[in-house]
Amino acid sequence: MGKGGGSSAPAQPTQQTVTQTNLPEYARPYFENLLNRAQAESYRSYEPYQAERIAGFTPAEQAVQTETAGMQQRPEFGQAAPMAQTAGLGAIGYGGQAAGYGAMGATGSIPLATQAAGAGQQYAQQATTPGAIQAYMSPYMQNVVDVQKQEALRDAQIQQNLVNLGAARQGTYGGARQLLGQTEAARNLGQQLAQIQAAGGQKAFEAAQQAQQFGSTLGLQGLEAGLRGVGQASQLGMQGAQTGIQGLGQATQSAQTLGALGEAAQQSQLQRLQAQAAAAAQERSLEQQRLDQAYADFLRQRDYPMEQLGYFSNILRGLPVQLGSTATTYAQPPSLASQLGGAGLGALGLYNLLS
Repeated sequence: MGKGGGSSAPAQPTQQTVTQTNLPEYARPYFENLLNRAQAESYRSYEPYQAERIAGFTPAEQAVQTETAGMQQRPEFGQAAPMAQTAGLGAIGYGGQAAGYGAMGATGSIPLATQAAGAGQQYAQQATTPGAIQAYMSPYMQNVVDVQKQEALRDAQIQQNLVNLGAARQGTYGGARQLLGQTEAARNLGQQLAQIQAAGGQKAFEAAQQAQQFGSTLGLQGLEAGLRGVGQASQLGMQGAQTGIQGLGQATQSAQTLGALGEAAQQSQLQRLQAQAAAAAQERSLEQQRLDQAYADFLRQRDYPMEQLGYFSNILRGLPVQLGSTATTYAQPPSLASQLGGAGLGALGLYNLLS
């Protein structure tokens, strides 16, 4: 390359071949028909679906929803709380009253028991005090003894008179023998009177002692009765308190039962509404299936022509059609130097042939 020279021009292709593919004449109408129909389908405007696609809530579902939205707290819940509180307070009050009655009974029985104990102690002391026995002796005991003594004196007097009459008949009246008999009779009478007095006093003492023992027994029995009264009163108070506590427990249990019934009723109502909602949902699900099927049918009907075009196109592509082709070759015209060189070479060859 010389200094200052420009870049050389790119090499030009010597020739160019253009191939044209031609359909066979028997297949041309079918392909043209397919193209025309496809072009017509492409110009078709969008066709909206006019029917509903989403199934709305059925009247049964709307009724269940209205009933569910209108559900309120069961009245048993509101009734259970104040009932339990009222019953509990009432039971506590009754227990307090019963305990008060028991305390009153115990308080009242304590003085009685104290009095009985004092009386029993007094009777026991009198039983051991010799002078106190006189208080229990019958005031009529001496009268009875005096009557017995008078009868004994009368009997002795009669007996003495008989002895005197016998002595007078015998002529010994006033003698030593009679005096000795009178002295013995007087001694026997005095002994008899003493025995009568002693027997009466002994009987009076025994009767008084029995009265003392009876009084002591009554005192002890009164003490025992008072103590039993204290125990019974205390027991009644405890039973009253237990009754109050049991009443409180029963009232609480009743309130819990009432609350449980309210909860069970509410759960039952909810289960009923859920079953109704499930049945209504089945109806809506069936309606949704119908709407989905209608929409699917619409899509198939709308796309049916294009499906047919695709079917037709697949058939045409499957035909054993050999497309004809025509090749045309275009050569690059020679340059001037080439033309001159070629002319020279041709002259030279012609010269050689002719020489």
